[in-house]
Amino acid sequence: MPNPRLGFCCKFLPEDGEAKTARRMNTTTVTMAYLGRLDPKAAYDKLAAVVAHNLEVAIRQIAYVAGRPKLERLHRLSSDLLPGYTHPSCQEFYRDQDLSNLVEAKLASAGRLARDHGVRLSMHPGQFCVIASLNPSAVANGVAEFEYHTDVMRYMGYGEGWHPYGAHINIHGGAKAMGVEGIREGLGRLSETARNLITIEHDEVSFGLDDLLPLADAVPLVLDLHHHWIKSGGEYVEPNDPRIERIIASWRGVRPLSHISVSREELLPDHDIHVLPDYTRLTQAGIKPKDLRGHSDLMWNMAINDLVVRHLAWTDFEVEAKLKNIASQGLAQHVERVGDLAE
Repeated sequence: MPNPRLGFCCKFLPEDGEAKTARRMNTTTVTMAYLGRLDPKAAYDKLAAVVAHNLEVAIRQIAYVAGRPKLERLHRLSSDLLPGYTHPSCQEFYRDQDLSNLVEAKLASAGRLARDHGVRLSMHPGQFCVIASLNPSAVANGVAEFEYHTDVMRYMGYGEGWHPYGAHINIHGGAKAMGVEGIREGLGRLSETARNLITIEHDEVSFGLDDLLPLADAVPLVLDLHHHWIKSGGEYVEPNDPRIERIIASWRGVRPLSHISVSREELLPDHDIHVLPDYTRLTQAGIKPKDLRGHSDLMWNMAINDLVVRHLAWTDFEVEAKLKNIASQGLAQHVERVGDLAE
């Protein structure tokens, strides 16, 4: 298995539930409405305090991941690092020399730490961050939000070349009304650095995997096995599926990254953990597709975990489960066990 990696997304959960540790290891935020009620100095002080905390959190999370086995050295950073970065009321604050120096220095340290320890990093803006829409203001806001994430990656040292060290910023295709040509047009609105970092993921509602494959020549595609299972009505993509080669080619020599999750435990309480969930049977039994979309707490289904093991031959995985690092560690242990049995 060629140096596979998997990891958790954004939030760290202490196994002992210690609240102090959770606060120390996770980002916080502040609303623009709250800042707007303060005088300018108080607003700046509040924002600067939140930013300083969040930057330290990024370093702590990366340090934690760097201390894990090599299989687990992958991490998605929170989009909340720099609250209000694109908001007009905060732009002057972020131009302040002291704050900008802090942001650049801390993010540079975080990036060096990740590279020194082989930690692969990513970011994933929220659903509203789209680069193709019938609404011009939505596109403008989406591009600005994406460029914010690009600045974070650039400050961390990932601003040169094509997806350096596997770093990337992932978004969904957005509303299907614009089609893939709309996404192509949106790519042209991004800076060169942003185009070198962007990846696009299919979803359960608008752009499915097959819809996005025509973009393989323009942007790396992120395979989400759970999204595809929902969108396709129950298909599990195997590594020998011909579409996998097109996904690999879209990354242009960089090891691809994929997403994995599974439906929530309470929906399938009596399900055999060694059998893949059957979408048709579940929906015929009355479970709604929108409920099947929800992510489980843990990677409880061993058959899906075995599917991940098969795909690790060509891709890394972000584990999108509610119990974050606890879930990804459980999956990693399964991968290790299967590897030991195979030897």
